[in-house]
Amino acid sequence: MRYYDLSIPSHLSAALLPDLVLMAGAMILLLVAVWQRESPGHQRTVGVLSIGLAAVTLGTVLAMMFSRVSGSDGPIAVDNFRWMVDIVILLGTIAAIALGIDDNDRAGTTTAETHVLILLASSGMMLLAAARDLMIVFLGIELMSVAVYALAGLNRRSERSAEGALKYFLLGAFSTGFLLYGIALIYGATGTTGLHDIRMRVLQHGLESSPLLLTGIALLLVGFGFKVSTVPFHMWAPDVYDGSPNPITAYMAATVKAAAFAAFLRVWVEAFQGEYGVWHRAIVGLAIATMIIGNAVGLQQRNLKRLLAYSSIAHAGFILVAIATGTLQGASAMLFYLLAYTLATFGAFAVIVVLSRGDAPVTTDDLTGLWAVRPWLAVAMSVFMFALMGFPIAGGIGFFAKWYVLKAALQAPQPQVALSVVLVLTTVISAGYYLYVVMVMFMRQRREGAVVVPRTPGWTRFVMFACAAAILILGIWPDYTVRYAAVGQPRVSAPGDDAPPAVARPRPGITASASR
Repeated sequence: MRYYDLSIPSHLSAALLPDLVLMAGAMILLLVAVWQRESPGHQRTVGVLSIGLAAVTLGTVLAMMFSRVSGSDGPIAVDNFRWMVDIVILLGTIAAIALGIDDNDRAGTTTAETHVLILLASSGMMLLAAARDLMIVFLGIELMSVAVYALAGLNRRSERSAEGALKYFLLGAFSTGFLLYGIALIYGATGTTGLHDIRMRVLQHGLESSPLLLTGIALLLVGFGFKVSTVPFHMWAPDVYDGSPNPITAYMAATVKAAAFAAFLRVWVEAFQGEYGVWHRAIVGLAIATMIIGNAVGLQQRNLKRLLAYSSIAHAGFILVAIATGTLQGASAMLFYLLAYTLATFGAFAVIVVLSRGDAPVTTDDLTGLWAVRPWLAVAMSVFMFALMGFPIAGGIGFFAKWYVLKAALQAPQPQVALSVVLVLTTVISAGYYLYVVMVMFMRQRREGAVVVPRTPGWTRFVMFACAAAILILGIWPDYTVRYAAVGQPRVSAPGDDAPPAVARPRPGITASASR
């Protein structure tokens, strides 16, 4: 076990080792990408090298996690919550690049920079997962967002892509203004941007009712609401997801959302537990509206990408239920849910990559009778739909993800009965569009003259079956995953916790703080 004193520059650099590995490797690969002329072979080579770099970074994260490193209070976190979120981010990065290699081949795209932009966005996400200072949160969001803006508009020949990218950029800049102004007001109220220091100063100086602080919190909530696409800040998501290349849509729907939720939870837990009532009422309202509207509008969709866009909005509401509990159990339920959601989302988009043809949207009609011509493709898509719905057994880890969120909500110090009821009812509503997808694949005959379903490319096949296998296997033995998610809860520090582990003082838990 190693302890990092983050006031020492060399220790701070060591604590940022996975982030530095990914960033340095991405810079080198960017030079490799532009060094040669564009060609299909070159983009595949850069893609494979990018997957290798993400895998090396993942190995670095696992090494630091299992060696049980820890650190003093500082601008970044050295805890298992960070490592668990990094694992989800890097798995999503590998899946997005793998799908991107095949999608670029299908579309005739030869730009290798796509893969490097994904790596750069992931480095911002990893910084976001580690941030324990509001300025680091802002830097992580901007590093992530700038790369994702470019990724959303990569398909320059598509009007839908250009429209979605412009909308994402303008609304993203607008939400960033809210976020930055909120940070400024919180700094004005407390005199600091460190999450731990904000918490201590609010408690020491009785700032719980400060108008400046409460306004800053509200603006911060708007900024985070946009990043995780909660209602009413979700209007950009369907158009952006529909217009972006399929792998990028999966990346935005799963990985970007996971990183933003990680920062959301850390800020909520470490800085503002003293304002539990203020945050809680707002989060409950957002969660209920997001679950209801996301699932209700999802029922009307037949375009698969728009269907999954509204599904993503609804899942943001489910994750907000875990955050609203304000407990360690809720934090671990959120981590477990993010893993399940990421696997199911990338698997579903792998199927869309196979079915895509040019710029034409993939609809549920394209799935009609899929069982008769591509049975394994239909079975895999069914697993992903069941997982997103939270169906028992067939949904694997997806069922347990919703179960643990529901359990955390009901076992919170202030049981979230209303949220639990809405969660269950909207899950039933979601069955209307998830089961419809399964029904058309297995219970309808393929019409005459239907488009021939091509063979599944190698990297896409790897992502699809790896996600399906992980969903089912982790659904059989969820306890192992839950155990690691439980140790991945964010650290909440008490005053004087800068000491090494040998003289560490007891820390108050989130539950105790939430019940103040």
